[in-house]
Amino acid sequence: MGDQLPHFTAAAVQAAPVFLDREGTIQKACELIAEAGHAGARLIVFPETWIPTYPWWHVTQGVFSNNEYLDLWKNAVEVPSESTAQLCDAAMRAGAYVVIGINERDTVTRGTLFNTIIYLAPSGEIAHRHRKLMPTFTERTIWGFGDGSDLDVVDTPLGRVGGLICWEHEMTLAKYALYAQGEQVHCAVWPAFTTQNEHIDFGMRQYAYEGASFVVSACGVITPGSLPESLASTTKANGGSAIVGPDGKYLAGPLYDREEIIYAEVDLEAVVREKHSRDVAGHYARPDVFQLIVNRARKPVATFVGPDPLRADPLRADVPYVATPETIVDRLETVRAYLGSLIDRIEHQGDAEVSAAIEEALASLEIAATGVS
Repeated sequence: MGDQLPHFTAAAVQAAPVFLDREGTIQKACELIAEAGHAGARLIVFPETWIPTYPWWHVTQGVFSNNEYLDLWKNAVEVPSESTAQLCDAAMRAGAYVVIGINERDTVTRGTLFNTIIYLAPSGEIAHRHRKLMPTFTERTIWGFGDGSDLDVVDTPLGRVGGLICWEHEMTLAKYALYAQGEQVHCAVWPAFTTQNEHIDFGMRQYAYEGASFVVSACGVITPGSLPESLASTTKANGGSAIVGPDGKYLAGPLYDREEIIYAEVDLEAVVREKHSRDVAGHYARPDVFQLIVNRARKPVATFVGPDPLRADPLRADVPYVATPETIVDRLETVRAYLGSLIDRIEHQGDAEVSAAIEEALASLEIAATGVS
C-alpha cells in the first residue's frame, strides 16, 4: 500500500473583529474556532492582524494619529500571554491547528508593534510565530520589521504548513524560502481592501500553482457597524477568502461581501502529483546556477556584554548575552565549588569510583579556567 498522506478539512475564516477590542475579538475568535472545529476543520486560518483590528486609518488623513496607535497598542497581544493562552485553549478544544493574525506588542521596548501570525497547535501550545518582514508603504507608520529568524514552515501531522502576510506574497525570495522547505499547505492572510480583489485572486492561484501547494487564504471584511463611521465612510474591504488546490484551481470561494467560514478538503497526494512535472525547489531547480541565502539570525538593536544584575536568566533569547573571560572564570569557579562539595559528600559515603570521576572533571575545569584567564 505504501505511505498514506494526510487528508483533512481546512477552513478560512472571513469575519470582522470587534474593533480595537482585544478581549471582545478573542472571544469572537474562540467562538469561530469552535464552530469550524465542530464542522471538522483541522486547519483554521484567520485574516491579517485580526486581533484587535487591521489599522485601516493608515491610508487616511489620520495616518500619523498617535491616539489610534495608542488604542491599538493597548489592545495588542503579547506572546505568550493570557490572550494567547485563551486562543491556545480554543485550538485544543477544537482539535485543530489555528493560524491567526495579531498586532503583537514588543515586550522589550514596550512601544513597537509587529504584524504577526501565530500558529496554535491542537496540543494547546504556540507552534510558531512569524513577523511580517516588510510592512507595506504607510504600514511602516504602524509596525516594525521582522527578520529571517522565523521564515519557516511548521512540520505537523497535516503536512508542512507555512504562511505569509499580505504583500509578503510579492517578495519572490520569501516565497521561495518556503518552497525550499517543502511547504505543502500555505496560509495566506490579508486585510483585503476591495481594490485588491483581482490582486489577491491572481496572487493566490499563482502561489498555489508555482509552489504546488494548497493555499488557505483568509481575507478581512468590513461589515455594517464593524468600523466607526469616520473610517467606514472611506474604507472598503469586501473579503475574497478562498482555498486553492496545487493546480491553481479554486476548491472554495472566493467569498465576498459577508462573514462566513469556508471549507475545503486537502489531500496531500495532489501536491505530489503536481510536483511530478514541476518541483521548483527540487528537480526543477538549478542550484548550480541559482541559489537563495536566507539569513536566519535575529537582528537585535543592542548587544550587552557582561552580566546584567536585573536579569535573572542570562540565556533569554530576546536580549543576546555575550560572555567575557571574566564571567567564564566566575562561572567555572562556581561549578568547581559545587563539584568540590559533591566530592566531600561522596567520600563521606565511601563511593571512591564516583569521587575519582568528579576529581577528573575538576582537573579539566582547572585547565579550562586557566585557558580563558
